[in-house]
Amino acid sequence: MSAQWRYRDPSAPRLPDGTVDPKAPAPRTASGTVDLSGIWQTDIKYNFNLGADLKPDDIVMLPGAQALFAARRDNNGKDDPEGFCLPPGFPRVNGVPFPQKIVQLAGTIIILYETRTTFRQIFFDSNHTLANDPQPTWMGYSKGRWDGDTLIVETTGFNDKTWLDDSGHPHSEQMKVTERFRRPTFGQLLVDITIDDPKVYAKPWTVTQAFQLMADGELIEYVCNENNLDVPHLVGK
Repeated sequence: MSAQWRYRDPSAPRLPDGTVDPKAPAPRTASGTVDLSGIWQTDIKYNFNLGADLKPDDIVMLPGAQALFAARRDNNGKDDPEGFCLPPGFPRVNGVPFPQKIVQLAGTIIILYETRTTFRQIFFDSNHTLANDPQPTWMGYSKGRWDGDTLIVETTGFNDKTWLDDSGHPHSEQMKVTERFRRPTFGQLLVDITIDDPKVYAKPWTVTQAFQLMADGELIEYVCNENNLDVPHLVGK
């Protein structure tokens, strides 16, 4: 039995056959900025390997991080926090095989993730500032600004409990993630994601994720509670 909402976006531009026209111009807000709102899904290859599109020498891990990465690989990812129903963290949450919903408001962008029923808030308001030593979080703290039609978001304040992908790419609490959002057409969203973590990587590295619009889709409930049934099947070495 299907649990999916039935929904038809009344504002979406459509072709003569009634399907959404993904090549139509991107919508804009009343203030003139590009409107990123919508239900979006990217390729799950980024969940397997965030650097899937990069060359091997684009991601240069420091010795300690390389050892940790190898240990995770050799242990078949047995300790992956996702296997224990913990939050996937960011930016890994983008690549999981579940959509996300962007809600764009005047001073805030809210991203609702179907997986783990979690969320992010991207603040534009200068009144939202961080303490010198913020409490580390799974998703970090995000601040955004517009540069023309590009939204630039900087996120810091992570804990180090998450993996960047199934492959086990690590990060530290010092990680800074910079995103550049672009919506060239109604149906496409491009996000450049830069990982800058001097405790783990010798240099910053950037991936570009393409998201496709699910104009007539909607989020559904996702529950993961301790994963008692599957944990015994997480077999390491």
